[in-house]
Amino acid sequence: MTWVSHTGGDLCAAGSAAGKARPAHAALVLTACILASSLAFVDGSVVNVGLPAIGQSLKGDPEGLQWVINAYLLPLSALLLLGGAAGDRFGRRRMLIFGVVLFGVSSALCAAAPNLAWLLAARALQGTGAALLLPSSLAILGNSFSGEARGRAVGTWSAASAIGGAIGPVLGGWLIDTFGWREIFLLNIPLAIGAAGLALVYIRDPVRSEQKPIDIAGALLAAVSLGFLTWGLTVCAGRGGWSTEAIATLAAGIVLFAVFLWVERRRGNKAMMPLALFRSSDFVGLSILTLLLYGALGGLFVLVPYVLIQGAGFSATAAGAALLPLPLVIAASSRAMGGLAGRIGSRLPLTFGPVIVAAGVLLFLLLDSGSGYWHGVLPAILVVALGMAGAVAPLTTVVLASVDARHTGAASGLNSALARLGGLIATALIGSVIAAKGEALFGAFHVAVIACAIAALAAGIAAFLLVRDSKSALG
Repeated sequence: MTWVSHTGGDLCAAGSAAGKARPAHAALVLTACILASSLAFVDGSVVNVGLPAIGQSLKGDPEGLQWVINAYLLPLSALLLLGGAAGDRFGRRRMLIFGVVLFGVSSALCAAAPNLAWLLAARALQGTGAALLLPSSLAILGNSFSGEARGRAVGTWSAASAIGGAIGPVLGGWLIDTFGWREIFLLNIPLAIGAAGLALVYIRDPVRSEQKPIDIAGALLAAVSLGFLTWGLTVCAGRGGWSTEAIATLAAGIVLFAVFLWVERRRGNKAMMPLALFRSSDFVGLSILTLLLYGALGGLFVLVPYVLIQGAGFSATAAGAALLPLPLVIAASSRAMGGLAGRIGSRLPLTFGPVIVAAGVLLFLLLDSGSGYWHGVLPAILVVALGMAGAVAPLTTVVLASVDARHTGAASGLNSALARLGGLIATALIGSVIAAKGEALFGAFHVAVIACAIAALAAGIAAFLLVRDSKSALG
């Protein structure tokens, strides 16, 4: 989910050449990066709470509502690595400001949407803006701070992300209940203005010693292939089923993805996704873990607010608040879990963390129209949060340790992109739940819960089989 981001690797990779412990106007530089990142983090969780209201207002069918999420996740997943390369090539300050402005403008377009097609186009622009601003924001922190000051900056940034992730759904739900769903997008505009203004005045780029080529062909092939695959999966999971159109769309996506892999292989270390990364069994295991675990979590936390509002009669505010314990528990326990991983090694936390998540996910089987929050939601949220804290704490450092020094930036960026991709695929497969009504809604939700639990369990198995135990990588 948006509350659990892979920041350490991006910062380590970007900040290796940082010269000063603290930049001039350090607090304002940090504030600019926090405001910029909060646009992407908060928006993802807030829109989940708004799906029922958006569907009712714009007469959206289940497939259309899935695309309200996926129109944002698709460009974010496909272009995140390109956004990092563009920051290296054209300047991180410039890409940060451009991404923030694009996000702000597209948020205004979302708020003004007269129909679902307009909203989906604006959401795609939001995802593109997020793909540009996120890696640049992290890289600016890495380059602006060094030593102990960088550690404090990262800690502050992470804490702010957790707080934003916690407050966002509650605030968004209140705005929906009080004013309407359009206001959740207008909320982004003052954040964008503040981030762009501070970046324009206080952030400075270091002198770039080399001009890295940008893998445009790889980015386009990744975006188009993922688009076809997502479209095909959405149709297959919905009322259309395994139609000729759906199968043809999936086939086109698979072919284009194969072409993408061929192009990336030809480009070698200049590729957006260097295939040399996958020579490491550790990295393969971590990639599978990330895709499956964040896929399970992403699908579940699109569905939980939706089911609470549509099936259990929760207000949007209450549905947003229902998820509040997750980021709070993760934020409170991640440091202790990280220390534990440092003592016992990475393999056990990365194995048992997802297994605990799977157990917590299965507790959502208790949720029905009469179970209420304390019995049907809170126990599951707490167990899932504990499992995620155990897995997330060592994940970034182990990703970095799994590849050679030349590929640390690409490995961290790809791992972050895979987390978004997991959510993208999961959201494409939940059409049967969104289409269900009444008691059938909970039946379809419980089927999805079991699928999410299986994915989380498979993530733990992948870590156990493929990730070597390493205490040194965790310091």
